[in-house]
Amino acid sequence: MTMSSTLPSTQISTKQRGKAHVLLGMLWRDKFAFFATVFLILAVLCALFGPMLLREAAVAQNLRARNLAPFTLERGWLFLLGADALGRPLLARIVVAAQNTLMIAAGAVVCSGVVGALLGLVAGYSSERLSNVIMRLADVIMSFPSLLLAVIVLYMLAPSVGNIVIVLAITRIPVYLRTTRAEVLEIRQRMFVQAAKVMGASSLRIVFRHILPMVVPTLVTIATLDFAFVMLAESSLSFLGIGIQPPEVTWGLMVAQGKQYLTNAWWLAFWPGLAIILTTLSLNLLSNWMRVALDPAQRWRLEIGGRKNG
Repeated sequence: MTMSSTLPSTQISTKQRGKAHVLLGMLWRDKFAFFATVFLILAVLCALFGPMLLREAAVAQNLRARNLAPFTLERGWLFLLGADALGRPLLARIVVAAQNTLMIAAGAVVCSGVVGALLGLVAGYSSERLSNVIMRLADVIMSFPSLLLAVIVLYMLAPSVGNIVIVLAITRIPVYLRTTRAEVLEIRQRMFVQAAKVMGASSLRIVFRHILPMVVPTLVTIATLDFAFVMLAESSLSFLGIGIQPPEVTWGLMVAQGKQYLTNAWWLAFWPGLAIILTTLSLNLLSNWMRVALDPAQRWRLEIGGRKNG
């Protein structure tokens, strides 16, 4: 009895380790995606642990070091990237700002992805009348430029983290809604869905057990790419002065605060801007890799390289 109960779990864990090894191998063979993943892991670690370690250093003012040039280590390694107009070390502020920047982007992507996917599942599998109502709702949201809608709402509401997440999430819902609906309309015609219907499976079981797992890889790829767009949108709002307000800090707010010093202290806006560029570029590279790795029809491009190397 014990042997029969432990064997399946052992086989499942072995298969899971095998799949993880294959994915890591494909990631290693795409060097751009690999280094992009390493950078994103570093950014996430900064967002998780940076405020606990460097928050006091990020807000400590030292007017003797105001607009200190980068690569000056006389005042310590925290001033490697220079200091801002109040003498606060830019390196510490960039690490601390990663939490708000990534948290807002992640919250908006998760909220819009969940709501958009659920509405897309309903629109793709329900009656035509309900589907038309949901799609007209998406058309209404898309009729407003996303950044303009965010500007209007945030002028009426307080520019807090929660409000920014909600506004950015609403503007991105149609992306996931339309994608999910298109996928469901195609998948619902396949033989395994028709077989589930014949066997008496309920609509909820068919949607969440059979259709949703087929849609998730596409949604994950889109979410990775959309993460970069939302982060840029948040940075734009902060640059316009209606995003996160001091004493909180984001990379976009740091760029906005440093724009008036571009002629004599370019590093105030350059380093947080570089963090935004590198994170966005890494997300795009990882999204391209995931699009190939999660598609069985294109995965051979990554696998064949490993066979040749082997």
